[in-house]
Amino acid sequence: MNASVHSETMTTPAEAEALIGRLMEAMESLLRMVEEETALVRVGRLREAAELERVKSDFARSYVADMTRLAASRAVVAQTTPALLETFRRRHVEFQALLRTNMPVLATAHAVSEDLIRGVSGELARKAAPQTYGASGRPAPAGPSAIQPLAVSRNL
Repeated sequence: MNASVHSETMTTPAEAEALIGRLMEAMESLLRMVEEETALVRVGRLREAAELERVKSDFARSYVADMTRLAASRAVVAQTTPALLETFRRRHVEFQALLRTNMPVLATAHAVSEDLIRGVSGELARKAAPQTYGASGRPAPAGPSAIQPLAVSRNL
C-alpha cells in the first residue's frame, strides 16, 4: 500500500475491520519471527537469525504505519467496531508482553557477541605487541602502535 492510504482516516466499519485484521496478522507474524529469532540466537545460529531481521523490519514498518492510521481514526473505530477494537487492544497488550520477554534475550546475545569481539581484539593486540621491559625491569605495556585493527563483518 502506498503511504497516502495509511495516512487517511477510516470512515466505514469495513475499513476498520480490514485494518485491525491486518494489524492482528502483523502482530502474529512479528511474534513468530521474534520467537524464531530468539530460538536461533539461543542455539548460536546467528547467520539465520540475522536473515530474519530484514523481513522483521519490513513487517514492523508496515505495522507502525497501520498503527498510525488506527490512531488517527480512533474515534470512528471505537464507534463502528468497539468489540473488535477491544479484542485488538487485549491482543496488543499480550504482544507487547511477549516482545518484552524476547528482547532481553536478543540484547544479551548482542552484548555477548560484542564482548567476544573485544576479547579477541585485545588478545590479538597483546600477542602482536613486542615483549619488552621498562626501566623498572617489569614488562612494558604495549603502546598505541601495537594495536592492530580488527575487521568484523556485520553480515553474519
